[in-house]
Amino acid sequence: MGIDPYRREREEMVEFQIRARGIGDERVLAAMQKIPRHLFVPRNLERAAYEDRPLPIGEGQTISQPYIVAVMTEQLEIRSHDRVLEIGTGSGYQAALLAELAGKVVSVERLAHLADRARENFARAGVTGVEVVVGDGTQGYSPGAPYDAIVVTAASPEIPQPLIDQLAKGGRLVAPVGPRECQDLVKLVKREGRVETIPLGGVCFVPLIGQFGWQGEVSP
Repeated sequence: MGIDPYRREREEMVEFQIRARGIGDERVLAAMQKIPRHLFVPRNLERAAYEDRPLPIGEGQTISQPYIVAVMTEQLEIRSHDRVLEIGTGSGYQAALLAELAGKVVSVERLAHLADRARENFARAGVTGVEVVVGDGTQGYSPGAPYDAIVVTAASPEIPQPLIDQLAKGGRLVAPVGPRECQDLVKLVKREGRVETIPLGGVCFVPLIGQFGWQGEVSP
């Protein structure tokens, strides 16, 4: 990839936006240090890639702010052999981080051209180990189930049942849940015979559209 012009910005992002705010998982920090976030945003926004704010990636979709990405990734408690499902590929940044941490990543994207762009971003960044599937993310992806961890990068009124069904025993799921405007980030842990829900704080995500999410096209 040659010289990385944003290495210093990435180091500062990890130290001051991520580690300083309580993210302590060294594997997550190392992944965020390694993955070139600027390759996952539109070229005209590269200089803003390491700022702590979401950025538009087209079609009303966004790449989440680095701190929220770090929180969600840490809460997944990913191990090197885990199978991970991501709902909402977007630009591919979250999936790229997951690929650094897990054994296998499947990412489902509703919009085919965003899926294509994510694949191009993976190639530019040298990321491997991510299978991108075009489809209704609220239905999950049963051919790859069960998953040790599932992350949902768009908000739905409630956790889609197919995702809970596709979560392995002991598996972790992190997703924003609530109204279209702003939501609560929640973590589900699938225990023997029950599902434990852990609140993680307030967030604002674009809506998750599909059979078990918001119906039809909605404004972000």
